[in-house]
Amino acid sequence: MFIAYAVAAGLLALVLTSSAVLTLQRNEAITASMRKVQVPDSWGPRLAAVKAAGAAGLVAGLWVTPLGVAAAVGVTLYFIGAVISHLRVKDYELAPAAVLALVAAAALILRIAA
Repeated sequence: MFIAYAVAAGLLALVLTSSAVLTLQRNEAITASMRKVQVPDSWGPRLAAVKAAGAAGLVAGLWVTPLGVAAAVGVTLYFIGAVISHLRVKDYELAPAAVLALVAAAALILRIAA
């Protein structure tokens, strides 16, 4: 189970890190998606920090189990919130957020099981 967690956490950390960097750079695709779900532009740096912290926590969770569990819970809740935000404005282009929520939930289950 640990190897499965390591793979899931590593891939998710890479996605979160790249998303955090793109959010800080105000990538057009990300800012357009955030505007579509009515997230203020001023939230960008904070959301990028949350993504970066989640990535760091998932990686640190390889050595510190409670930290990995906490990070996986936080990332799962983050992406559940993203899915809800899309649904709230009737934007059904939510596949990336939904898939990442599922991967984060899988990482949580795998970290607990390992």
